[in-house]
Amino acid sequence: MKKALSLILALIMVMGLMVGCGQTAQPAAPAEPAAPAQPAAPAEPAEPAEPAAPAEPAVPEVPHVDLSILYEQDNSMINTYSLLAVNPEAPFVDADGNAVEGVAINSVGAAALINWLISEEAKALAGNFGFDQYGEYLFYVLEDGAASVAEIPAATEETKLIRLSTTTSVNDSGLLGYLLPIFEETYGYEVEVYSAGTGKSIANAKMGNADLIFVHSKSQETAFVEAGFSYVLEGQEAERLSFIYNFYVLCGPSADPAGVAECASVKDAFAAIAEGQYTFVSRGDASGTHTKEISLWPEDLGITTESDSVANYTAWYNYSNAGMGVCLTMAEEMGGYILSDKATFLTFRAHGGIMD
Repeated sequence: MKKALSLILALIMVMGLMVGCGQTAQPAAPAEPAAPAQPAAPAEPAEPAEPAAPAEPAVPEVPHVDLSILYEQDNSMINTYSLLAVNPEAPFVDADGNAVEGVAINSVGAAALINWLISEEAKALAGNFGFDQYGEYLFYVLEDGAASVAEIPAATEETKLIRLSTTTSVNDSGLLGYLLPIFEETYGYEVEVYSAGTGKSIANAKMGNADLIFVHSKSQETAFVEAGFSYVLEGQEAERLSFIYNFYVLCGPSADPAGVAECASVKDAFAAIAEGQYTFVSRGDASGTHTKEISLWPEDLGITTESDSVANYTAWYNYSNAGMGVCLTMAEEMGGYILSDKATFLTFRAHGGIMD
């Protein structure tokens, strides 16, 4: 019996092994592939940054000028400008007074420039010059001044170059720099400018180095005419052709230690400067401004255009022998008083005391 049971168990084990070995294991179902990751939505482009506003250009500060107008528009301070044509037959002399021969004067060119400057067009330009920049008129047109309606010829090779001898005030103020390019462009001339005090400008013409003069000293202009150096242009009645004017102004430090702003007249103001021996800067160059200045000092001082006349006043009176721009700079630096034409002073102040 036991033997039979053992056989049965062995048979069952063999059959189990045969079944196990005969079955093929089914492969596991492949896993579902993972859904591909959705690409991330592209980020919205950033708004471009607003470009930085360009920095405002720095506006250069105009240096402060302490020199101020303290006295003006006294009747004795009117400053009249005149044009005179140089006579081609004048008795020209050199710096030593010796006669000069063979002087060539461009009378056609001189007449063209003079007739244009006293035309309604040019006088309107001169009368309005500077107002937009300074808020004040620098020059005024004389109501009964010289005028011309003459036809102005175009330049030729022989008449193109015009030599103008003039005072520093119409040059330093910028008036000539404004007017002359208009004349040159319109008529084809080229104007060569010699700028100095009236005395030196007239001396330059007497040597035959100018075709016309543009100055502001009646006494010196009259002497120029009487010596035969000028002539009457066709259509005019006199040699001196006065057409614009402005005013001289007495300037000084804003503190005004001499108290000139409170004086009853400009001559009283000059007397106060002399009495207190306050620093004064003089042109000292026989210019129109210098000539006007010496007429305003008390007569007992004996001040003239000669440097020797102020030898006793050198502690306060500065005889510079220089142009208006240079003298204004000196007065500013020294804290002194000075007589100036108003146009040049306004230009000086507007440019912070810097003159080209």
